[in-house]
Amino acid sequence: MGSEARRSASFPLLLLLLLLLLLRAERVRGVEFTFELPDNAKQCFHEEVEQGVKFSLDYQVITGGHYDVDCYVEDPVGNIIYRETKKQYDSFTYQTEVKGVYQFCFSNEFSTFSHKTVYFDLQVGDERPILPDMGNKVTALTQMESACVTIHEALKTVIDSQTHYRLREAQDRARAEDLNSRVSYWSVGETIALFVVSFSQVLLLKSFFTEKRPINRAVHS
Repeated sequence: MGSEARRSASFPLLLLLLLLLLLRAERVRGVEFTFELPDNAKQCFHEEVEQGVKFSLDYQVITGGHYDVDCYVEDPVGNIIYRETKKQYDSFTYQTEVKGVYQFCFSNEFSTFSHKTVYFDLQVGDERPILPDMGNKVTALTQMESACVTIHEALKTVIDSQTHYRLREAQDRARAEDLNSRVSYWSVGETIALFVVSFSQVLLLKSFFTEKRPINRAVHS
């Protein structure tokens, strides 16, 4: 009876910890964004970052052209700390040396007619521990704390997997829609060509069976 009472008393506490863990998991520091990038265009985003703070940038081209884009990151004093050209996806991590507004730019200026859709995820700073004084704790974690940490890591994996599959689904859907439009245009073209050829053959066959009567001209003396 005593063990059952202890388990019953610890169950609401476990639910409370899990609820707090879920709330903290949703409070992600940074921005996750998907935007349209027209041809011959450049789009820049700005983020103010403190000195000595680490940030990470992940981006991927979802639709358009050869699925490539130019990307560069500029620090507050104008130095280019990252530059890549015609990349489909990439990751970049950097620890800031100066405080200020950092600029994250995506360019499609090399393309003359391809419209792009770009996804990027910017995370600023290190993740805070899910438990108070977890980094300074010298004793072993309790069973409940270990369960919270395990659930937190599992939730992070689930979020990353959902993002990955969401991007794959959007990319595959765009390819399917593009293929469907091409097949539709090809079908319309074949239908028009079939009607033209059929009508031409009817006219040709009709000309074969049409009797041409000679024209008699009366000669008056």
